[in-house]
Amino acid sequence: MMKKILFLFAVLCSLAACKNTSDKNTLAIQGIDSSIQPGDNFFMYVNRKWYDSVKIPPSQAGVGTYMFMNYPQRLRLQGILDSVSKAKNTAGSIEQKLGDFYASGMDTNTVDQRGYQPIKPLLASINNISNVAALMKFVADEAKVFNTSVVAFSVGPDNKNSSLNIAHIYQTGIGLPERDYYFKTDAPNIAIQQAYKTYLATLFQLTGSDASTAAKNADIVYNIDKQLASSHRTNVELRDVNANYNKMAVAVLAKREPNIGWVNVLNDLGAKTDSIDVGQPAYYAKLNMSLKIIPINDWKLYLKAYSISNYANLLSKPFVDAAFAFNKVLTGQAVQKTRGEIMASAVDNSLGEALGQLYVKKYFTADAKKRVQELVNNLQKAMGARMDKLDWMNDSTKQKAKEKLFAITKKIGYPDKWRNYNNVTVAKNKYFENVVSAAANNYQFQLAKLNKPVDKTEWFNTPSTVTAYNNPSANEIVFPAGILQPPYFDNNADDALNYGGIGMVIGHEITHTFDDQGAQFDKNGNVKNWWTKADYKKFKEKTQKVVDLYNTFTVLDTVHIKGAMTVGENAADIGGVAMAYDAFKLTKEGQDTTKIGGYTPDQRFFISVARIWRVKMKDEFLRLWINNNPHSPPMWRVNSPLMNNPHFYDAFHVQPGVSNYLPKEKRVQIW
Repeated sequence: MMKKILFLFAVLCSLAACKNTSDKNTLAIQGIDSSIQPGDNFFMYVNRKWYDSVKIPPSQAGVGTYMFMNYPQRLRLQGILDSVSKAKNTAGSIEQKLGDFYASGMDTNTVDQRGYQPIKPLLASINNISNVAALMKFVADEAKVFNTSVVAFSVGPDNKNSSLNIAHIYQTGIGLPERDYYFKTDAPNIAIQQAYKTYLATLFQLTGSDASTAAKNADIVYNIDKQLASSHRTNVELRDVNANYNKMAVAVLAKREPNIGWVNVLNDLGAKTDSIDVGQPAYYAKLNMSLKIIPINDWKLYLKAYSISNYANLLSKPFVDAAFAFNKVLTGQAVQKTRGEIMASAVDNSLGEALGQLYVKKYFTADAKKRVQELVNNLQKAMGARMDKLDWMNDSTKQKAKEKLFAITKKIGYPDKWRNYNNVTVAKNKYFENVVSAAANNYQFQLAKLNKPVDKTEWFNTPSTVTAYNNPSANEIVFPAGILQPPYFDNNADDALNYGGIGMVIGHEITHTFDDQGAQFDKNGNVKNWWTKADYKKFKEKTQKVVDLYNTFTVLDTVHIKGAMTVGENAADIGGVAMAYDAFKLTKEGQDTTKIGGYTPDQRFFISVARIWRVKMKDEFLRLWINNNPHSPPMWRVNSPLMNNPHFYDAFHVQPGVSNYLPKEKRVQIW
């Protein structure tokens, strides 16, 4: 490893040489609300005028950037699919499969005429179940088309040997978003419980039960749900990397849980393995006991409810309406999405990389990919320079941290090699069967990886999705083409906007490599300690300060951000802004002080940070977010990182007395 002083010099030289902005457009900043002090609420200082004037589309739970950019993205995809579905395509080509899949779902007349005919054989199979062994065979068989009920099986890297794919099972078996929904007694939660029971009863009625019987059946299913939920780990507990890794011999598991019949279940799944990682053992212990205690006829009702629910949106309008009525209570979404938007999502979910090829051809350029690659490299180098300056970490830990940092794999835009969908059968008049065929193909694609080396080129999001992610088991960061558009990235914008935009996101994903979870993985993606005991103790103390700070933020009524659940994302937000700012300051614009449109380069940088989280959402969706999303809500993804950033205070002359002022000794900075 190069001497620290020489390495820092090299980093500074490299970053200073990055592309200047003389040939870039300096886009105007509009919509600032000067009646708000930047230090009181910077999110609203930048976004209030937009926030007060924008209307949430009735078919959405929110509007703006981030996940809500996937709404206009789906309209783009719909345009592509409208075109290919009307063209004469070669049989077996991706255009034919995409076009016919889309057309099959758009043909609502045929879908409605079929009613629930597509799942009648499934319901008949459930009727024929006479014992637990037959029940578990049904569970395993249906898992192979992702009709998941009480067993959640997957194939992925071994945490302790990340180069090898192994079998994993996880807690599942409940219909509400997470365990606490079954036990909370506040009014909004009671309304959700009731809506779920109504939904279950409606599904039974739609498949032949009278109202009284349907209500009784719904109660039986709900009570099974609740029993299983009692064994679930909370969202906070699921963050514990080591507690959620429990690799054991199948023979041991089979002996421990004889009612499940693991040897037969794994055989039925097609999973040839002598060991398995049991993510949450308490759930499967509870399932094993419940299979013995709960009557088989009650289990059959449970399987019917889950099968109907899993397929409801593929059936006729009454089933779609029932699913929406429940979702409306959860999210606040006022009306159903258009059929075109629904089908754009369905095709993306089932044939994502096929659709992705057409998307990137139309909407993503090689020049944009090259520019983002430069940004990623610059942020990576900026993080290395920041590590050199840390006063709480000794040199030996810094060296290992930097080895991990510069071992990160960077994926941008779309995969280097595309998946094929040769085994998917698509017919224009068989929407249900098309989805099942794609699901079966996706399962076999996953199963084929079992006990094989990990393919480091694989992607876990489609290219059109507006997202980015860090995969600790591969030590990689991934930026699909979908997020590489305004306001996150504009190839014609000045550096201030791009570094405050996609630069912050890049820094966020890099910081995940060293958050409370990522820090437990080594440079090769294995869960392995690389810290000194003293340094890790300091790291945990600093991480706890992030938890404590975010616990103080009230979001809705008396609802607070859950600091322990969101700590990884919050630390990444704080680190991401800091890292992006350092990288920006080594560009030509970042070293200048000339105002553009009345704002200094530093001010433009921070304004861009606020613009990329410009979101307005329904209260119901915000409540759902707080309970389930590991990210803080958008306003706090702006205000909280900035109140901890000294350069923000300087850029906007923030002084004591404003709402979001934090004294220096209370500001949190880990990396």
